[in-house]
Amino acid sequence: MPADSISRTIQHVTDPPDSQRNFLVVDSKTETSAIESAFRNFTQERKDIAVVLINQHVAERIRNSVDSFTDPFPAVLEIPSKDHPYDPDKDSVLKRVRRLFGE
Repeated sequence: MPADSISRTIQHVTDPPDSQRNFLVVDSKTETSAIESAFRNFTQERKDIAVVLINQHVAERIRNSVDSFTDPFPAVLEIPSKDHPYDPDKDSVLKRVRRLFGE
């Protein structure tokens, strides 16, 4: 499957009239409030999203919201980006798992 086909299956915009995106593209100019709002929308308001993939360096900007989200769905997974390495010590899911095992 060509790479552009893969991105089309992940990124989706619902039909008009509301036309909601299931993604947010974040760059250095993106306001933290916009990231917070999108995270809240994807995790609390939208019922058609099962998994939220968030780059770990973006999750750091809204760490309190990411860490306080404990619902099983949608699953929130922190992933690395090509410019920022993944740090398992910052991952909210791994922190919860470690607490369960008494670490």
